[in-house]
Amino acid sequence: MHLKVNNLIKFYKKEQPLISSLNFSVEKGEIVSFLGESGVGKSTFLKCISGLEPINSGSIVLNEKVLNSKDVFVPPQKRNIGFVFQDYPLFPHLTLKENIVFNLEKRFLKKLDYMLDLTNLNSLTKRYPHELSGGEQQRACIARALIRDPDLLLLDEPFSNLDSSIKHSIIDEIYQIIKATKTTTILVTHDIKDSLNIADKILVFKAGKLQQYDNPVEMYCKPANCYCARILGGINKYEKEGQSYYIRAENIKLEESSEIALIVKKSLFQGKEYSITADYKGETWNIFSPNPFKKEEVIYVSFEEENLIFFPPNCHNYF
Repeated sequence: MHLKVNNLIKFYKKEQPLISSLNFSVEKGEIVSFLGESGVGKSTFLKCISGLEPINSGSIVLNEKVLNSKDVFVPPQKRNIGFVFQDYPLFPHLTLKENIVFNLEKRFLKKLDYMLDLTNLNSLTKRYPHELSGGEQQRACIARALIRDPDLLLLDEPFSNLDSSIKHSIIDEIYQIIKATKTTTILVTHDIKDSLNIADKILVFKAGKLQQYDNPVEMYCKPANCYCARILGGINKYEKEGQSYYIRAENIKLEESSEIALIVKKSLFQGKEYSITADYKGETWNIFSPNPFKKEEVIYVSFEEENLIFFPPNCHNYF
């Protein structure tokens, strides 16, 4: 394994651990997305990996080198980890090229032309940060991190400041760059679409504990619990024979008539379709429709039973 985290524990108050006995591993070149609600410790976890925050116990091993353990602490500057922050911290008084090569060891200078070409920044080397777009600044930060051949790249909400009009193209560009350099990457994001688009694996985190760690298809189709199901996309609760089941919105079909009747509460246009919020026996459901419906209108739906997801009864506590 290229990265192995074993029994990692991090707390500021012992009785309220941010991370409780976290165990997972990453293969060389994989992109892992770290998902969880605000305040669960995602950014703190990245700081622990990079050495910016000490851990309380456990171990971190990267490329067969122990970074953290009971007796070992490797300082951040010696971990060979690239870190790209949310706000693209470029030096305002330096050009793009000067930012990329700042404090760079001479042995890496030979990679400059390759990295500029890979990130499509060749024509912008003399510009200052204020002369660059958000996407260009982001690619400059990626180039600055990757030119140093990091064993691991950490991305902390790197797409949150981008305009929606360019976000998807930039994400695709960054994905191609990371895969071209075969750089093992951990991405922290609050946007599930980012994770589904580029991650090889997704790690879902709640209450200091790992909830599920798997590839996006398995995570979405076979969530480990209600929390994982909800964070990866909307699900609707359906009672059958005294048991609670859940069904994803895209698996629900509109019908002329059926046994399942919903009362419409809201129709929101989403571009190519409408997101319909409706009431079903006191439960709020979300479905998709090519057409809008009026508030309080009754609509009928159906679904295949094979698409129902079952969880233990205590799962309702996550909603």
